[in-house]
Amino acid sequence: MLFVGVLGFTPFLASADVSITVAPPVIPVYDQPPCPGDGYLWMPGYWSYGDDDYYWVPGVWVTPPEVGFLWTPGWWGFADGAYLWHGGYWGPHVGFYGGINYGFGYFGTGFWGGRWEGGHFFYNTACWHVGAGIHGTYSNHSWVEEHNRGSFNGPGGIDRKPTAEEERADHEGHRGLTEGQRAHEQEAIHDHGQKFSENKGNPGKTALTKTTHEGEHKGTEHGTGEHHEAEHKGTEHGTGEHHEAEHKGTEHHATEHHATEHHATEHHTTEHHATEHHATPQHHTTAKAPEHHAPAGHAPPKKGGDKKK
Repeated sequence: MLFVGVLGFTPFLASADVSITVAPPVIPVYDQPPCPGDGYLWMPGYWSYGDDDYYWVPGVWVTPPEVGFLWTPGWWGFADGAYLWHGGYWGPHVGFYGGINYGFGYFGTGFWGGRWEGGHFFYNTACWHVGAGIHGTYSNHSWVEEHNRGSFNGPGGIDRKPTAEEERADHEGHRGLTEGQRAHEQEAIHDHGQKFSENKGNPGKTALTKTTHEGEHKGTEHGTGEHHEAEHKGTEHGTGEHHEAEHKGTEHHATEHHATEHHATEHHTTEHHATEHHATPQHHTTAKAPEHHAPAGHAPPKKGGDKKK
């Protein structure tokens, strides 16, 4: 049993179950920054909880802990009068993530962002912004995306159950958050602009090119000068000459949403009370069965086949 916010304790939601009695805000709409290089995979942004408030963890390009691994996002589920967090994980297949439409290949079912072949990741440019210099791309539009920004599964939210394939993936060998992902989440909770009470659903940072941890790691390998360059050019679309990029490609603010509290039955965990600032989702995300699991920007639904480049 885990009590949130007791004595200032801040949990890593991806490594423990946490339940809250207030619904998470809707998923903001934002743009995906270009992939910084081969081997990086997209981790979509999500609402986490700590310090008695929801806070937005920006979407970011990260390196997987193993070749062949894919990221299954964490998700909030409503059960027994509380909202329970199910942590994300790395594994050979993408499992169930609550039917939440996180965008960019994670449309509620399966994964459309790309695929591993022969130890190399091939990017689906139909839904991932890969930019220049990426080797191994193809285009596949075979998914259906409904523009539903609901952020939790259960009554009053997304009504979807895991498929047999997703259940199998959930029971495979997994790896939790990497060191970089953990540091990324912690940076978000200490940034007041990311807290819902401050941004009202419009986070100051919705997406980043790299985690600060990744930028520091690269800088340590290649020298102090490049370290600073990685921090300012790769880690955040923000200061100086990249201020414009921040507003055009990296950060796109969502509109403010409010919602009511709902009730249901399912898992059991501790409850923590907070002020209401939820969002009620509109429609339900649906998707055709993915071939491998692959795509999404926030473009209108399209269909098509694979076109390798």
